[in-house]
Formats: sequence, structure tokens, C-alpha cells
Amino acid sequence: MIQGVIFDMDGLMFDTERIWGECWAPALAKFGLTEKPGFAADSRGTTGDAQKAVTRRYYGTAVDADALLAELTRLAYARFAAGVPKKPGLDGLLAYLRAQKIPAAVASSSPEEMIRRNLKNAGIESCFQTVVSGEHIARSKPAPDIFLHAAALLEVAPAHTLVLEDSFAGVRAGAAGGFVTVMVPDLMQPDAEIQTLYTACCASLAEVQQRLSAGALG
Repeated sequence: MIQGVIFDMDGLMFDTERIWGECWAPALAKFGLTEKPGFAADSRGTTGDAQKAVTRRYYGTAVDADALLAELTRLAYARFAAGVPKKPGLDGLLAYLRAQKIPAAVASSSPEEMIRRNLKNAGIESCFQTVVSGEHIARSKPAPDIFLHAAALLEVAPAHTLVLEDSFAGVRAGAAGGFVTVMVPDLMQPDAEIQTLYTACCASLAEVQQRLSAGALG
């Protein structure tokens, strides 16, 4: 039985992954670089050392990964300032969880300030008992640390906690932590590897709600 739900943010709750993706080219251009095929996709859902490793794999050690990520974040902040659209089914799922008294958390690689700003602008900040950002943990997705920390704050065991993700790194993290992991694809459809890792794949958050209410998850 599901006793807690952990939400990723970008691409899962909000239609922001496209914005992050569009910010890579101008961020890279500031450092005299052009975007290489696959870089944005492999960076999706990562932060910290994991994101730096992706940057070095594509651009070598000469690039200042910290400065590049800071520029990316600056550009994204400017785009998000006016608010971002919610993904279909989010409000209904949150209302269902509240009615069932199932606690929820956000666990996102984005900075905490950005997470809270998006939640506040969308009017859903009160729906979550806790927020965990990539700044709070040493290892980012695909390591399970961020989800394990969120589950501990919710005081629920991973085996009874639903993790909702749209990224490959997030699905890998949920599976590694022993969570009931559901992928809700955004920009990328699951490949053969990811299909072996998740508990289920849902077309939307509305479908997640339907499966939860039917007792088909966990």
C-alpha cells in the first residue's frame, strides 16, 4: 500500500524541461561552445558532480562546469519568472492524495529557491510536506540519495513510497532506492533498459491517480 508520494518537478509537475533544453545553447555560447547532440538529454535530471561528469564527457576538462551550470540556471530563472504551466492531471492527483491523507514531497535536482517559486506561483506549495533539492544531497540522480532523504522526512519506507519521474536518471534513482517507481514520460520515451527498472509507465498524472485509486500501484 502506498503511504507516501515523491514528485520530481521539471517535466513531471511542470512543463519546464523544454525551457531548460532551450537554455543550453545560449549558456554554452557564452563560453564559446556549441551544443553537441545528446548533451541536453544526458544532462536531464542531474546536478552537482553527476552533471559535471556529463559536461566533461562531452566537452573535456577545460570547460568550467560550475560557471556553465550557473549561466544555465540564470537563463532558466529569467524564463521561469513569469510562471510555468502545470502538467495535465497534477491538480487532480494532489487533491486525491490530500483526500486520502497520503503525504507528498518534491525531490528535484533544481535549486530549492526555484522549486519553491514554481510551487508558490502554481498555488500548490501547501500540498507538499517537504521539499528536497539537489543542494541538500551529496550524490545526485541516478544515485537514490535525494529520494531516500525525502522518504525519511516523510517517515515512510521506500517499498511503500511512490516515486514519480519523467527522466531516465530519475527512474534509475527510484529503482536503486527500492521505491515503487512510475515513469510519466515527457521529452523521452523509455528505452529497453528503463522498461526493466520502473514499476509502471503512465501516460499522464491523471493515469497515475486512476491506478492509485484502483490499488494498482504498490
